Amino acid sequence: MRMNTETSIPSETDQYDNELCPTIMQVLPQLITGGVEQGTVDVAIAIAETGGKSIVVSAGGPMTQELVRNGVKHFELPLTSKNPITMRKNARKLLNIIHEEEADIMHARSRAPAWSAWHAATKAKVPFITTFHGTYGHTNWFKRRYNQVMIRGDRIIAISDFIAGHILRNYGVPAAKINVIPRGIDIEKFSPSNVSQERRIKLANEWRLPDDKKIIILPGRLTRWKGQKVFVEAVQKLNRNDVQCLIVGSDKDRGNYRNELQNHIEHLGLQNIIHLVGHCNDMPAAYMLTDIVVSASTDPEAFGRIAVEGQSLGRLVIATNHGGSRETIIDGETGWLVEPNNPNKLAEIMDTVLDINNHQRTEYTENARNHVQGLYSKNTMCAKTLEVYKELIRSNTNKS
Repeated sequence: MRMNTETSIPSETDQYDNELCPTIMQVLPQLITGGVEQGTVDVAIAIAETGGKSIVVSAGGPMTQELVRNGVKHFELPLTSKNPITMRKNARKLLNIIHEEEADIMHARSRAPAWSAWHAATKAKVPFITTFHGTYGHTNWFKRRYNQVMIRGDRIIAISDFIAGHILRNYGVPAAKINVIPRGIDIEKFSPSNVSQERRIKLANEWRLPDDKKIIILPGRLTRWKGQKVFVEAVQKLNRNDVQCLIVGSDKDRGNYRNELQNHIEHLGLQNIIHLVGHCNDMPAAYMLTDIVVSASTDPEAFGRIAVEGQSLGRLVIATNHGGSRETIIDGETGWLVEPNNPNKLAEIMDTVLDINNHQRTEYTENARNHVQGLYSKNTMCAKTLEVYKELIRSNTNKS
């Protein structure tokens, strides 16, 4: 048996298949920021664009505005809660929404809301789909039991081959139930030609970037497993005075870790070389200011959006050699892979990449952009997801 991976890949300009116009209901904890949230919004809008009825249920957040602007209906429920009583109430309310909106598919993207969604979908007798966005904690019985809801889907979407392999190894799911659909990015948004010089200058002035330095950036929220400390130690070992390094990302209430990281930078005497610049609202411009983009995650990335965004913009990308990065980067062709949690090796590769010539840089840039456009576009992700919906609706119709 094998996983479902063979779905046709449309170009960025292709229209989605309009053969069926289903009513799809997606549930997730909230709509503030992040890969789960962006993927939900992208698919929700794609459903609406094909003439389907698109519904999202969450605890709300600023991204709901984008949904409403694009004809997606949003219902607000406290789906961030793990309280059993609240989860039961959520299940009843989701069941009412299924009936009122005549939903054809329930699609859950996170565990707490998935439990409520599964109960509602089971009672309503509508197909249930889950998306596995990470490995989740699975080291004890309770955590594995809590995770079990994510394998109860009639179909399970894995966001990378790495995640599909994790599901097969740890949960005994039949391979035929799993569809591998990598996350996709907005190719137009992350295109060098669409990032104006004015945007770059504005951000460079904000961050006070020097004109005579090469810029290395490590994006990602401030949390230990993203490898900021490994990066800091690698910069120390790099020992070059022609670089300026930026750690970009929100601490999301992890102020203690931010302080610890800043103290570590100062302890190593790198305060004039490495700067914590916080959250950035214009990541395409941030990438375009840089010579090298680094992802130093100490734990495997489920997918690795940073590596894909950086490649799409033609940046030179270095990422750790595990998880989804092994799929999104072709080592030595579209970027470089480095041993995880090893500042010495990271420093060596950064040193090599900083000194590549213009011809080599152009070759990497072209390879990287072609690689991402062919496999990791938002339109490809949405088309494949809609096809899973339609296949499941057809199958459910044939059963009845």
